[in-house]
Amino acid sequence: MPKKLTSAKLMMHKTSVDLNLATLTQCEPETVQAQPVVEVVLALGSNYQADKYLPLARQRLAALGEVRLSTDFQNPDFTATTQLPKPDYTNQCVHLTLITPISLQQLQQTFKTLEGDCHRCRQTKPNQVRRVTMDIDILMIKLANIENSLSKDSIFKSMSDWIVMADRYPFKAHEEAGVRELILTKL
Repeated sequence: MPKKLTSAKLMMHKTSVDLNLATLTQCEPETVQAQPVVEVVLALGSNYQADKYLPLARQRLAALGEVRLSTDFQNPDFTATTQLPKPDYTNQCVHLTLITPISLQQLQQTFKTLEGDCHRCRQTKPNQVRRVTMDIDILMIKLANIENSLSKDSIFKSMSDWIVMADRYPFKAHEEAGVRELILTKL
């Protein structure tokens, strides 16, 4: 069942607004599978031919609705070791306002299909470095027809409607940076 986030504070850069993530609802994705989603914040990642697959993913996402992008970040693979070095990831957050509401379950399937269209291979041999052409994770969703009167301030009102996916929280540093950047551009 939904619960309030209890840790982390997301500070907005160059503004006096202080957004406290503790005011946002956190849900396990399974609890909202059938609910119609109108907006979603995604984390995209690629450690193999990112210059090819990130633009393809962004193009395909744009067919679903209005897309706003964070800066892309180059990050080392946190599972790499000196014995098993791994390629860096290119990561980017995406805010997608859907043309038509779609259930979370349908969105998840759409993103899995998109990963497959980018030649994502999930099977690797033991000790083989995984080449991830495209990884799409849902960080936050906004459901259709949510009424919330926590504040008349448009930033707080629009942010209080968001639901954070519990399986993705706490966000990784690049995800938090991407969400922060999207908030600054009026998520």
